[in-house]
Amino acid sequence: MRPCCNRWDSSRCRFAKTIAVKMEKRILAELADLESRAQLRHLETVRGIDLNSNDYLGLSTDPRMKQAIREAVDSAPRVASSGSRLLSGHDEVWTALENDFARWVGAQAALYFTSGYAANMGLLSSMLRPEDVVFSDSANHASLIDGIRLTKCKRVIFPHLDLNALEAELRWTHSGSGARFIVVESIFSMDGERAPLQDLASLARRYDAELIVDEAHATGVCGPDGRGCVAEAGLGGRVLATVHTCGKALAAAGALVCGSAALRSLLINRARTFIFNTALPPYFAAQVAQGMRLAAGAQTERRQVADLSLFLRNELQGNGFDTAGSDSHLVPVVLGANETALAFASRLQACGYSIRAIRPPTVPSGTARLRVSLTANLTQPVLADFVRALLQIRKEISSAPVIPLPQ
Repeated sequence: MRPCCNRWDSSRCRFAKTIAVKMEKRILAELADLESRAQLRHLETVRGIDLNSNDYLGLSTDPRMKQAIREAVDSAPRVASSGSRLLSGHDEVWTALENDFARWVGAQAALYFTSGYAANMGLLSSMLRPEDVVFSDSANHASLIDGIRLTKCKRVIFPHLDLNALEAELRWTHSGSGARFIVVESIFSMDGERAPLQDLASLARRYDAELIVDEAHATGVCGPDGRGCVAEAGLGGRVLATVHTCGKALAAAGALVCGSAALRSLLINRARTFIFNTALPPYFAAQVAQGMRLAAGAQTERRQVADLSLFLRNELQGNGFDTAGSDSHLVPVVLGANETALAFASRLQACGYSIRAIRPPTVPSGTARLRVSLTANLTQPVLADFVRALLQIRKEISSAPVIPLPQ
């Protein structure tokens, strides 16, 4: 940077420094506010027994995955896409993957996005119009919430899995010339609850609404051959779109929106998170495809995850811990205050468990928690030891003197 050489340059530099100092103060004040409410977060490397992982089937360390990736890199014409798929970044391997994935989950067509967040944002912002009404579960993931917010349609947020409240809203909220959409997750990421998809589909049919289901935590883990909860409920063809994340049980990255061929064409032309996004390199399609193939045959691993889930929920509930409404492989331990959740997490980490406190705004105020993601790599003895550690920490915390927080 050249030195200031005249009065004008000197004044401009002083002004720029003043602005920078003001912004730095604002940033630091916001960070201090987060810390005062025990909501400041940090990046940490996984150490110890991993209870945070979404690698539900254990495929991220499977040598067959690594071999498929090596072969794909060696045979790939290039190791970068060089652009969006609408420009220079398309390759027929993506079309083949999308066709195979659609057949796997029982849909007519599919379109690949580079993340689950991009898939939900692209799908909802493309489908919803100002004259439409969307009915969204209050516990939906941030990507669904943000996708809906991008549109100018009427939004109705119904209480979490309260179908009576949803039906009342469907009965009294009119869309005029617009369409109506119900948006839910099949397995909710923070409470681990399964959505009653058959009941939701019945409500959608009765009140002329379309159903959109995010299968992020069900893909590979639930349903026949791991095809998800929509397939498990026998609702193929009765759901407008499903979103299947690849970065969890499939040990890859990205997500596929599955539905009709017309929907796929619409997304190619309307979804900004597809149109303006640089494609992943062609070889990466092989990683997604291998994850799909291995997940389809992972019956033993799926049974292991289901058995571990039941075991842990029973152990926690039997010892007086609140597991919300979990009936899946995502098992929360609701502790209440942010400070309590942080104290539990810190002591568990010291005991050799990799687990993090989940706090607002990710979950509602007063429901800070630990969340255990169960994978096929875990065992019942490991989980039994984990529960014993929780009990010991609870005993220590309950007997500790109460130190008032500074005002």
